[in-house]
Amino acid sequence: MSQKGENIMDYTNLKEKMEKTINVYSEKLSEVRAGRANPAILNKVKIDYYGTPTPISQVAGVSVPEARLIVIQPWDASILKEIEKAILASDIGINPNNDGKVIRLAFPELNEERRKEIVKDVRKMAEEAKVAIRSIRREGIDAAKATQKNNEMTEDELKQAENEIQKMTDKSIEEIDKILETKEKEVMSV
Repeated sequence: MSQKGENIMDYTNLKEKMEKTINVYSEKLSEVRAGRANPAILNKVKIDYYGTPTPISQVAGVSVPEARLIVIQPWDASILKEIEKAILASDIGINPNNDGKVIRLAFPELNEERRKEIVKDVRKMAEEAKVAIRSIRREGIDAAKATQKNNEMTEDELKQAENEIQKMTDKSIEEIDKILETKEKEVMSV
C-alpha cells in the first residue's frame, strides 16, 4: 500500500481522453457556419486529385478577403471544376461561384431564425461532448474501484482517486461550457 493515491492511479490516460473530447468538440464547432467566412468549413471537402481524395487546402490557396467571402484559387486551373463539384456535393450549403480562375463562396447574412437553429445545434454538440466526458469519468472510477477490490488501494485512496477524477471532469465540462458560450456569442452577433 502506498501513502498517496496518485502513486497508484495514473490519471494521464483519462486526462488525455478528456482533452481529446474537448478538441474534437472544438473542431466540430469550427466547421459550423456562423455567417462569417471560415475556411474550416472546407476541412471535410475532398476532391479526387489523381485518384487520391485530397483536401482543398492541399491543392489550392484558400483566403478570406472579406468577412463573408472565401476565395479558393487552385494551383492547377484544371481542377477548378473538381473543386466546384466537391463543394456542391458537400453539406456546407453554399453555392460556389466559378469565374474560370477562382471559386468564390459568399456567405449569406443569417436571419434570426437560422441563428437560433445554429445555437440549438451547437448546444446539442456541447451536450454530446459532456456525455463523452462523463463516460470517461465513469471508466476512471470503475478502474479505481477494480484496483481497490484487488486490494491494491485503500478505501481512502479510492475516495481520493474519485475526487481527483471528479475535479478533472468538472474542469473539462467547464471548458466545454466556455467554448459553447464563445460560439453562441459569435453566432448571435454576426
